[in-house]
Amino acid sequence: MTADNGKKFAGHAEISSNLGLPFYLSAPFHSWERGSNENLNGLIRQFVPKKSDILSLSHEFLIFIANELNNRPKKRLGFFTPNEAFNLLSKSGSVAFES
Repeated sequence: MTADNGKKFAGHAEISSNLGLPFYLSAPFHSWERGSNENLNGLIRQFVPKKSDILSLSHEFLIFIANELNNRPKKRLGFFTPNEAFNLLSKSGSVAFES
C-alpha cells in the first residue's frame, strides 16, 4: 500500500499490521510515486470539479461515480472492468477482501 505523508496515515504501522501488507510512504510533492491514486483523482475530476465540496454531493451521485469508474474497461486489466477483474480474482481465491 502506498500513501502520502498526510496526518490521515499516522497509523500506517497499525494498518500494515492489520492488513498484512507492506506500507510505503511517498516523498512530499512526489505525486508520480502514487500514479494509480493520481490517475483515479483525474478520473473523478471528470465528474466533480476541483474545489467542489464533496459533502454537498448526494450519496446517489457518489454511487453513480463509483459505478461508472468500476465498470469502465481498463487496458491495465486486459480491457476487463475493475468489477470483472475483481470477480474473476475472487472466484479464484486470490483476493484479500471480498464483499
